[in-house]
Amino acid sequence: MPMLAVNGVELYYEVHGSGPPVLGIHGTPSSALLWEDAAEVLGRRSRCIIYDRRGFYRSERPEPFEAVNLADHVEDAAALLEALSAAPAVVIGRSTGGEIALELARRHPGKVAALVLLEPALFTLDPQAAAWAQQLRQTVLAVAERSPSTASETVLRAALGHEAWVALSGHLRQHFTDASPAVLAEIRGRGLDLSGAPLELSKAEAADIRQPALIVSAEDSPEALHAVNRRLAELLPNSESALVAGGHLIDPAGPAVLDFLHRHLPPLAPP
Repeated sequence: MPMLAVNGVELYYEVHGSGPPVLGIHGTPSSALLWEDAAEVLGRRSRCIIYDRRGFYRSERPEPFEAVNLADHVEDAAALLEALSAAPAVVIGRSTGGEIALELARRHPGKVAALVLLEPALFTLDPQAAAWAQQLRQTVLAVAERSPSTASETVLRAALGHEAWVALSGHLRQHFTDASPAVLAEIRGRGLDLSGAPLELSKAEAADIRQPALIVSAEDSPEALHAVNRRLAELLPNSESALVAGGHLIDPAGPAVLDFLHRHLPPLAPP
């Protein structure tokens, strides 16, 4: 199992294909497991790197594992790109992974060539979305007091809908459930979407993120996520938007993403 030591933790990672680098950052709760099919597709055109963020699935959970901050995830991603000689990369982030991708581009602009943001969880951009997120935070914490293992389920029922949660296979539901300690650690930390002190990206800070960016919304997602994407599209100076079918688990290798990559990845070297 490929592991890489960065910032005091061992991260699980995979590399698919060869060519210009693409980094995939999963959401909360999730892991690289849910990106494997997309990584195979992306690997036909790029060197696609996916990994489990600290605390999730095959990556190490630091001890003590009380809190994880946005800065931890950003610096892990930066160190991973550095260790794999993969910068600058096109960074694809889904949900919380999209928030991490944005902050990576802001803090380490030289490591990010372009951004694909699949409903990034930057709820502070919209007052109603922020209120929705903080209500969800309180709900997760209240439920977790009685049953900590249900933290992931509570988050996903809100983001995907009750029917979508029930429709998941038993294997996937267990996979998400096992991520509950990481969900709670992020809620106790700083900067992440459901923390008590989430990232607040100012207009000036957003204007400094000049990499080309694709912002993707899903038709069936909560209005809070659509509101965030509309505001983000206004703030990022070099962005375009796409609307796709389905819900919040947007395909990282869907047609809109592949079209964007075709336009923004450098051409493959001849064999």
